[in-house]
Amino acid sequence: MTAAQPAVRGRKRVYLMRHGEVSYHRPDGSTVFGDVDLTEEGVTQATLMRDLLAEVPFDLVVHTGKQRTRRTAAIVQGGRALPVREIPELEELKGGSITGLSEERIEAEFVYGLERAALPGAGFPGGESFATFEARVVPAFESLLRSPGWNTLLLVAHGGTNAMLLAWVTRGGLAGAGAFEQDAGCVNIVDVDVVDSEIVRRLVRAINITPYNFAKVGHHLTVTERIVRSRLAGTP
Repeated sequence: MTAAQPAVRGRKRVYLMRHGEVSYHRPDGSTVFGDVDLTEEGVTQATLMRDLLAEVPFDLVVHTGKQRTRRTAAIVQGGRALPVREIPELEELKGGSITGLSEERIEAEFVYGLERAALPGAGFPGGESFATFEARVVPAFESLLRSPGWNTLLLVAHGGTNAMLLAWVTRGGLAGAGAFEQDAGCVNIVDVDVVDSEIVRRLVRAINITPYNFAKVGHHLTVTERIVRSRLAGTP
């Protein structure tokens, strides 16, 4: 019996991953938020996830089209001949630049940004509003859930995207998105019952699993905190 054969009508399972580690810093100390690739550590994280999920009977692999999600998905797929779909609507929140902002403003806007996601017009400076982001990724995810031909899915996306989708699963909406930290190369497991194209139930099985550090030993900073601290310290 596989995950595609539960005793509940219409149940679909999503393994929702964040891509492996990347670096947003150039050798000159500047920051880039473009289409970056995985670091060596990111490749290792994806490889460990491949091993963890080796027995999962995936029907479909989905990524956002960015290098970091495409490569992570390819590694985790592990050579299995599976259909692959690209959904750009699930790309990360479009952020602005921290150039010219004070250290205090950077911390307030980028480290704690999701905490105020439900406020009218809230978003990162010069970037996409959280409400617009939610209106982009949630319908795309719902459409994917309703699409036929699969019961078990690997979806490799981004930290902000995953947080927004987990907030949707838990019905927390914008106000709940800030509660979901997504470590590099992590996986979440979600079950959704879809009956006659209607989403009737949402279940969380697991959140933020990292096979390279299951117990999160010494892992106290969020991904955003590490990025911002690294940028302010001028380290790669």
